Amino acid sequence: MIADEASRPLPFFVYGTLRPGEVNHDLFLRGHTLSAEPGHLTDAVLYNGPGYPYAVDAPGETVRGELVTARPEAYEELLAALDCLEEYVPGDPRNLYERAARDVVRAAGGTVRAWVYLAAPRVAARLRDTGTRIGGGDWFSRR
Repeated sequence: MIADEASRPLPFFVYGTLRPGEVNHDLFLRGHTLSAEPGHLTDAVLYNGPGYPYAVDAPGETVRGELVTARPEAYEELLAALDCLEEYVPGDPRNLYERAARDVVRAAGGTVRAWVYLAAPRVAARLRDTGTRIGGGDWFSRR
């Protein structure tokens, strides 16, 4: 991670229950964002979880989702709320997810650095061994 990333607001790349039309979108993002646009995360694969997905590093694969930009006045509160939702505590070995800054490709072209919640290392190892991949890297395709 670049040192400045921890201190400057980054957009969020959401790929599961935080996407528009999903339950957590309305609970956490509605009214707290400036914009949302389609995008994709390269070198990651999507696995099915217990009602929500996990993105896991995987060269050559792609995860589809939305790039969400928070309202400046809501950013800190939203970051804390999403960390709580994703059960992410910096440095905690019990984490289900790790928050990482990654380059996300915009559907309209170009890339942007964004926060992405990836499966924590122990969860990712289990998923690689016994998990069920979500076809095409798109949470909506499971329906």
